Amino acid sequence: MPEALSEQSTGGEQEQRFRTVAVRVEDTVHAQLSFIADLAGTSLSEEVRRAIEGRIASAQEDPALIERAQQAREQIEREAAARAAAIAGFMGKPIVAQVTPAKPGSTGRRATKPSSKQGS
Repeated sequence: MPEALSEQSTGGEQEQRFRTVAVRVEDTVHAQLSFIADLAGTSLSEEVRRAIEGRIASAQEDPALIERAQQAREQIEREAAARAAAIAGFMGKPIVAQVTPAKPGSTGRRATKPSSKQGS
């Protein structure tokens, strides 16, 4: 099922954006979750949202996931720094050119073609 994006505004509050996520569950899980929603006076969608929020909360306290998140952040920061340097070079900051070593026996200067605009 494709994801859908909808916007809802609640009074003067900031707009909230929602994504639709289709989840396949076994019939028994669906029946149990529907029963829980009926008992709680909520909707099936609300119960799924609560379950997802609970999983996110537990993941935010998992040391292994926190470590992996930190590593991901560091990688993103390295990539962002490299891209920022590339953009800075593109926008006019001087780029360091690679110097080719001179051949043995040469003066180290490159030969240039004579200009056709010489006056004498």
